[in-house]
Amino acid sequence: MSRRALRFETSAATREQPWVKWTILALALSFFALFLVLPLVTVFAQALRKGAGVYLAALVEPDALSALVLTLLAAAIAVPLNLVFGVWAAWLVTKFDFRGKSFLVTLIDLPFSVSPVVAGLIYVLLFGAQGWFGPWLQAHDLKIVFALPGIVLATTFVTFPFVARELIPLMKAQGREEEEAATVLGASGWQTFRHVTLPNVKWGLMYGVILCNARAFGEFGAVSVVSGHIRGVTNTLPLHVEILYNEYQFAAAFAVASLLALLALVTLGLKSVVEWQQAKVSAA
Repeated sequence: MSRRALRFETSAATREQPWVKWTILALALSFFALFLVLPLVTVFAQALRKGAGVYLAALVEPDALSALVLTLLAAAIAVPLNLVFGVWAAWLVTKFDFRGKSFLVTLIDLPFSVSPVVAGLIYVLLFGAQGWFGPWLQAHDLKIVFALPGIVLATTFVTFPFVARELIPLMKAQGREEEEAATVLGASGWQTFRHVTLPNVKWGLMYGVILCNARAFGEFGAVSVVSGHIRGVTNTLPLHVEILYNEYQFAAAFAVASLLALLALVTLGLKSVVEWQQAKVSAA
């Protein structure tokens, strides 16, 4: 069979009737509108229902500002830690052969299979007052659970696969030839990473960091367990939303939730820019 005939048969086999295409498109758009657009619109509509004055007052309220600062601080610590770990783990898995590689990959995926609430409970059992290290921590006046360190630990745990999981397939596809050539030419490990590996994975790295940051902003389960829900001290934005809603302060709850939604939209915009730049570089 000629190449032209094969191409014609393939095209004919994948061609669908117009009504099928439009039905699938309508279903996809309906799903998108119902489960993504409508909730987002509802959040902002409810937040502004009592006017801009109430909306702004809810955002500048001291507990809300404290929650915002704590959320940003936890992300600012957890994301760089996961950046370092993700790059190290991806480089180790893709550029070297060693015993236990599959076990390491399994450990990287562990937060995807463990409930965040369970992860938070593990930290309480380890570092709480009645935990394994609790007496020693109390004796040295160190506080992890119900304080910033516990929130950072919980956030780091639930977000650390994102960078590594974004880089591992990319670095596997690129192979080891360029790094091996740089080593043969006399480059050190740091020089090879800086001038060969990093330029090849920079867009994937940025994409992983953005996803990691988005997950850190919205983490609820693990942080809820280790925070203690101390208002104005250990409440992040998601926890603050829950407290306001449980207290029937619906306008304030939706106002703070809209702040999280804005952070998500900014993250989505950055993600789209990175994808566009990556596609542009690949096409060139």
